[in-house]
Amino acid sequence: MIRLSGVKKSFGALKAVDGISLEIPKGEIFGLVGPDGAGKTTTLRMLAGLIDPDEGSGQVDDLEVKDHVEAVKDQIGYMAQRFGLYGDLTVAENMIFYSDLFGLPEGDRDRMMGEFLEMTRMTPFRERAAAKLSGGMKQKLALMCTLLHKPRVLFLDEPTNGVDPLSRRDFWVILKRLAGEGMTILVSTAYLDEAERCDRVGLMYKGRLIEVDPPSKMREAWAPYSFAIEGADRRAARQALHGKPFILGAEPAGAELHVYIEPSLGTAAEAERALHEAGFAGATLRPINPSLEDVFIALIRREERRAAA
Repeated sequence: MIRLSGVKKSFGALKAVDGISLEIPKGEIFGLVGPDGAGKTTTLRMLAGLIDPDEGSGQVDDLEVKDHVEAVKDQIGYMAQRFGLYGDLTVAENMIFYSDLFGLPEGDRDRMMGEFLEMTRMTPFRERAAAKLSGGMKQKLALMCTLLHKPRVLFLDEPTNGVDPLSRRDFWVILKRLAGEGMTILVSTAYLDEAERCDRVGLMYKGRLIEVDPPSKMREAWAPYSFAIEGADRRAARQALHGKPFILGAEPAGAELHVYIEPSLGTAAEAERALHEAGFAGATLRPINPSLEDVFIALIRREERRAAA
């Protein structure tokens, strides 16, 4: 349903997207995760037909986006970080306004409004002005307006940024339901607990897609190279490991220090040896089940090292 082939986009000297290739099948929830400025929003805007790539191609439902912009827009829903709700209109009035923009017949409009209000638990608030909604309710209303024309593909740019945890959970329950009904969803998110809910995740860094896999496979792949230090002062141990070629990172994680080892350069035994040589005779490395955050930190550290080299 979504295909990117060698897509590049620059703004002056800045390479916002640098050669991304990706395929997303029907019914998948794909999460784009990465630091600010990684290129997530630019990628979504190109797929939505809002800007053209400098090189490469983007396709939605077998349509080349830059050649069939209007046809693509009929197939997609795009929810930007700041969706254009009208604060002085009620929930129902906003939905009616967007229904009119999409040219929906009144009967279809009323039926879908009822379904979406029930699905999002927003029925009691249909006559409330949008400006008086909570952050989570505003995002639900924005999603409903985006869905009114029954898109086959949904693009969401950090849709729950700043939303309370309960509303974020409700939002993802809705997305799972939509995907189960066959909708394809590409979502960028800054929350790693949300990335865990995706079928697959792509980590973007400086305009490139550096890793793509289901979250569980990412964690499994890094489990043999992720450890916690025991028996040593956290700060001193971190200093002792700093600069070792086989150490990707030694990062504070609560009361622990998590160590990530470059698979091609070293082992846990070598890391322990380095600690012992630094005077931490009782220090050991305990294997951990890495979180998605651990994996992303290790991958970004790897990219930083490669860029420096």
